[in-house]
Amino acid sequence: MSELNVLGGELEVCGTDPVTGFHRDGTCTVGPQDVGLHAVCAVMTAEFLAYMREVGNDLSTPRPEWGFPGLVSGDRWCVVAVRWLQAYDAGLACPVVLAATSERALDVVPLDALRAHSVDVPGDARDLT
Repeated sequence: MSELNVLGGELEVCGTDPVTGFHRDGTCTVGPQDVGLHAVCAVMTAEFLAYMREVGNDLSTPRPEWGFPGLVSGDRWCVVAVRWLQAYDAGLACPVVLAATSERALDVVPLDALRAHSVDVPGDARDLT
């Protein structure tokens, strides 16, 4: 059975430019191999990216050896649920796309926290920055 989103519906695509997801299929599907729970479909902001770098999770520096382009504001990316919650607790959470966030995020993040930061965004959110 495929994973559902946090709203109980079909898990939608999070991002394809760059291609996100633990499985690099554009979705925040977790599956048994993803022990980090890359489950939250997050819309990057400059503040969130700076905070992630500060706490040792640099998402903005390109890492070509891993096929990672580096993220910029507006990119949609499946982030580790614990990391998103950490930013939330610090008051620096970025927006999330609920329909593209795996129900497995609820193992770590309260639905109310996700709802408080939910946003409907187009496939290319760079126009919002």
